Amino acid sequence: MAGHGSYLKKHTEALVKDVGIEAACELTGKSKATLGRYYSDSAEHADRFMPVDAVAELEAAASYPHVTSALAELKGITISRDKARSNSQGEINTDVIKLSQRFAMLMAEYNQSIADGVITINEAKRMLRETTTLQQVLIDMKLHLEETA
Repeated sequence: MAGHGSYLKKHTEALVKDVGIEAACELTGKSKATLGRYYSDSAEHADRFMPVDAVAELEAAASYPHVTSALAELKGITISRDKARSNSQGEINTDVIKLSQRFAMLMAEYNQSIADGVITINEAKRMLRETTTLQQVLIDMKLHLEETA
């Protein structure tokens, strides 16, 4: 697991923030402090990770399965949403437009971030959010293409 802890903690934080800290506390029965420890990059919390049942509860309420996706990526596995559970609306043309818009936003964020020659942590976080959103659009597009195939 060496080296993967920080990556998982970042995705755990994204999951909690996606659901909202108050809602996450309610869903998991954990306090704000406990949830914070699960994604803290402090050395004293380096070995603390969110239990899988709590991840499942939060991902059921989240807009995206942040931790599950991270675990799959670490194993080199690609996941996709179940067609029956997808709440995506639209068609392939809509997806192409969304994809273009999100990619343009990512490139604008990159351009702004690299302007001074250094990408700060906050700039990297903004680009990561855009990348995650872009990934979600691609998954929706994939599902629409599978429906037509």
